[in-house]
Amino acid sequence: MLFYDRLQFAFTITFHYLFPQLTMGLSLIIVYFKWKYLKTKIEKYNNAAKFWMKIFAINFTMGVVTGIPMEFQFGTNWAKFSELTGSIIGQTLAMEGAFSFFLESSFLVLFIFGEKLLGQKLHFMAAFFVFLGSWLSGVFILATNAWMQHPVGFEILDNGRYVLTHFGELFSNPWLIPAFLHNQMASIVTSSFVVASVGAFYLLTKKDVEYGKLFLKTGVVFGFISAVLVAFPTGDWNAKNMVKYQPASFAAMEGLFKTEDGAEIVLIGQPNMVEKKLDNKIAVPNILSFLTYNNWDAKIKGMDAFKEDQLPTNIPMLYYSYHIMVGLGTIFIAIMAFAIYYLYRKKLWSKKGILWVIMFLAPFAYIANLLGWYVAELGRQPYLVYGLLKTADGISPTVSSGNTLFTLLGFMGLYFLLGFLFLILVGKTIKIGPENQNH
Repeated sequence: MLFYDRLQFAFTITFHYLFPQLTMGLSLIIVYFKWKYLKTKIEKYNNAAKFWMKIFAINFTMGVVTGIPMEFQFGTNWAKFSELTGSIIGQTLAMEGAFSFFLESSFLVLFIFGEKLLGQKLHFMAAFFVFLGSWLSGVFILATNAWMQHPVGFEILDNGRYVLTHFGELFSNPWLIPAFLHNQMASIVTSSFVVASVGAFYLLTKKDVEYGKLFLKTGVVFGFISAVLVAFPTGDWNAKNMVKYQPASFAAMEGLFKTEDGAEIVLIGQPNMVEKKLDNKIAVPNILSFLTYNNWDAKIKGMDAFKEDQLPTNIPMLYYSYHIMVGLGTIFIAIMAFAIYYLYRKKLWSKKGILWVIMFLAPFAYIANLLGWYVAELGRQPYLVYGLLKTADGISPTVSSGNTLFTLLGFMGLYFLLGFLFLILVGKTIKIGPENQNH
């Protein structure tokens, strides 16, 4: 039963997160385009803002549709978890709905339909509040997740229920700020790559060339800056948090089976869970110790320093998710650096090889984002609330595995149709182009 409950939640949250990771970053780029229009009065910036807000609206709708069933699972598949921790996680989830969702959706409607009524300055403010709502949503969701990763400000009653003793600690949780900043920078990577990808497509097809140049330039600049910030300082900050609060998970994701002084950083290798080692590894000595403690010879605890039940339940998947994510992030920085170089030399528009690479880069940003979430969630297992509440103790005792499997198959079919519809709508919007937004 536990397997199917976890599988259903993993599927629904994976599909759902395809949408918020675009909206959070794209809202910032829309604000940028609208600000450029106010500053320059050049109409293409205004058309660009309205064009991307249409794609934002499609994406936002899909996010809402796929997010509601996911949250319902707290009451259906994870009733025991909700019963025990609901007085804590329910507050942040309710705040996400009451504040950020209504803020985002209300001003989204005003932006799309109210330009003439509002005037350009208030139209810009509508875009800003859409951005604010989407980022507040990230704060509340990640405050919930941060509490599950590093529980603070609570006590456990005699009946086993968790109650909040210090509300402010939910938002001053040391896990929250690094996770939020890392997540938001990663969402800007996704949105920047999508914007740049559409720009490259327009240039390669010689359609809406001026907008293609604008989207490509904007996507490349935002993409390079955000890709660097994902790695440092936000990624580094998150890794140091893992060392401090989840050291067993850190050892597993790094593939460190034995405690080492001057620990090496592994570039390539395959976890051998039988012999407790990495096969075919390529590693650089001492780097992990330096990155973690700024000391080349610092001791890093390996998996041998922890009891078996303290280690993540799926070490190979955690290890591969982390290393593929980091590998993709490194590739992103390199590609965007090349693009920035050619942009600076005013040769990017004619470099068809780079344009093709950028056009097909966007899906890999989605993959890297999803793998980042997998690292966070796999690292926490076997706990729902790290160190306190086991995942196996949070499921609904009255929901059978057959019911869960049946509904999972239903979700898969429905989400396949939704995904197909989403691609058609976005594809048609891109085909119409930014110049014809009123047609």
